[in-house]
Amino acid sequence: MRDDTQQPIVVKRVKKVSGGAHGGAWKIAYADFVTAMMAFFLLMWLLGSTAKGDLDGIAQFFQNPLRVAREGGSGSGDAERIIPGGGEDLSRRVGQVKRGDTPSKSTFQRDGGEGSLPTKGRSDNKNESPDVQRVQGATSDAEAQERENQKRRELAQMERVRSLLEAMIEADNTLRALRDQIRMQITEDGLAIEIVDEKNRPMFASGSSEVQPYMRDLLRLIGRTLSGIENKIMIAGHTDATPFANNGRGISNWELSADRANAARRELVAGGLDPEKVFRVVGMADTVPFVPEDPYAPQNRRISIIVLKREAEEDLRKQASQITETLRRGVARE
Repeated sequence: MRDDTQQPIVVKRVKKVSGGAHGGAWKIAYADFVTAMMAFFLLMWLLGSTAKGDLDGIAQFFQNPLRVAREGGSGSGDAERIIPGGGEDLSRRVGQVKRGDTPSKSTFQRDGGEGSLPTKGRSDNKNESPDVQRVQGATSDAEAQERENQKRRELAQMERVRSLLEAMIEADNTLRALRDQIRMQITEDGLAIEIVDEKNRPMFASGSSEVQPYMRDLLRLIGRTLSGIENKIMIAGHTDATPFANNGRGISNWELSADRANAARRELVAGGLDPEKVFRVVGMADTVPFVPEDPYAPQNRRISIIVLKREAEEDLRKQASQITETLRRGVARE
């Protein structure tokens, strides 16, 4: 007999779907998100490293992106396009030349507009576009700021050199006795170091350019200290108004002052100064006395060492170049 109490057997079949509920679509969305984040951070980096003038120019462009296309006509790019943009000459910032054209006045806007040909001898920027004027103004401001920063760094370096020299002279027993003969000051031309004579302690042997031993040590110390500075050096020799006893040799205070300046140069170089840093060595005789009211005072016999500021060096070079150019033109006319 069949047992009616037995439960029927139920078979359930589960349909397997590969890939889960969403498949691989999440990977594409995640890749798009990573790409967008990378582009965002790249944009933030570019904005942070761009000058203010460039940012203003970019903002001006996006406010009116089709200005060049509207105003340039066929001179703005390839006229075969619906919007005549682009062009072959990618070096031009405005007024691109269309394909097949040559740069001539007909392919540019009228004189005075964007993309116009530059007028020969034009010295102002009245006809420049606002973007170009803004970029030029930002560039000039940056250059002026850099010059000011350079001047401040130069001045600070000269102050450090002066302080270092004072400390080194004070630390040496022999040189400390000469400190009353040394004067250092920052001037318009640079750091001026003056070494003056004293009646009982002259820098050179009487009537010659032979350097005294204690003065040799001082000059070499100065040369070693100035070796770490990039500026050029000018050396000048001075005498008092006492006529030089030439004994018929034709030597005057001019030769004596020049010889002493050159002797000082040799000692500075022996102390470690780079010879290429010496810009000028001159003899001034008694033309620029240290004590004008007493032309015969021993302080008028001195050596001047000037660490030139770059601006003063450029002025001296320009003066020399102008004189040379004037003489060259005079010879050419003859």
